[in-house]
Amino acid sequence: MSAPKVKLESGAGSLLPTPDEIRAAAKRIAPAIRETPFYKSETLSEFLGGDTWLKFESEQHTGSFKLRGATNALATLTAEQLARGVVTASAGNHGLGIAAAAKALGVKLTVFVPRTAPSVKKDRIAEFGATVDASAPNYDDAEILAKEFAARTGAAFVSAYAGREIIAGQGTVGLEILEKLPNLRTILIPIGGVGLASGIAGLLRAEAPGVRIIGAQSDRTNAMTIAMRTGQPTTIPDLPTLADGLAGQADAYMLAQGQAALDEMVASSEEDVAAAIAYLWIEEGFKVEGAGAVGVAALLSGRVSSLEFPVVAVVSGGNIDDSKHKAVLEGRPSNE
Repeated sequence: MSAPKVKLESGAGSLLPTPDEIRAAAKRIAPAIRETPFYKSETLSEFLGGDTWLKFESEQHTGSFKLRGATNALATLTAEQLARGVVTASAGNHGLGIAAAAKALGVKLTVFVPRTAPSVKKDRIAEFGATVDASAPNYDDAEILAKEFAARTGAAFVSAYAGREIIAGQGTVGLEILEKLPNLRTILIPIGGVGLASGIAGLLRAEAPGVRIIGAQSDRTNAMTIAMRTGQPTTIPDLPTLADGLAGQADAYMLAQGQAALDEMVASSEEDVAAAIAYLWIEEGFKVEGAGAVGVAALLSGRVSSLEFPVVAVVSGGNIDDSKHKAVLEGRPSNE
């Protein structure tokens, strides 16, 4: 399903960050992050018939790309804002990233997560010293509670996916890819709130405009897939899924980001996501969560309409409960 083309503006008026903003973010966050593994997968390249590369943000400190945007966002808050504390909503990985950044700065942080968030994420957020509230039934309700908390206490609300500082930080993933693979032609990016894709697109639209940018989801987290097809904000049922990190609605802002950043959306079945998790462990040696595996799932299941090589799949996160990972490897994935 191809997204409608939109005319992109440069500079502050665009939904996408500029390359200058992304490079400034890269310098700002360099002490806090690592350059994650990026290499050509021999097995995927043979299977697909062309050079296919994997970018493992699952190996980032805190286990996902979210550390990049969170670090950049906190680094750009004023001393007064930091003194009042910070609050956010997260499916888990953003909470981990901002918790690590807040601990480094000595900032008080409250994180609202869905009660269904994986224990590995909730527990690690708390280990960084943040207050974790898991009373919300789903991500969208957690975000409502976080914004209410900000209004009530004066804490600075930092979005998991919106705001130029967050998105520019996420865009540094694209910077690392393009520097190593300047002839990139197709990239698959997991889509939750569209922040990662928007950041990467801010760089590629300006400096490698021929690259096709494909968003990946699962069938149970496919709000953006539907929104891009219909051109309308979309709410979907809150169903158990291996790709819990991508759960939530696609509101008007997210849809506008998606239309600016993406050329196509694909959604894979839960079975395909489980197969990708198993593949990435058995063949590539990386433990990956479902949200991080959806791009690889789309490649393995042939859901992309056409591929122009070289292809890159961004593996966005690795925070999966041990029990769930074991169940997937044993062929009995549990989405409960």
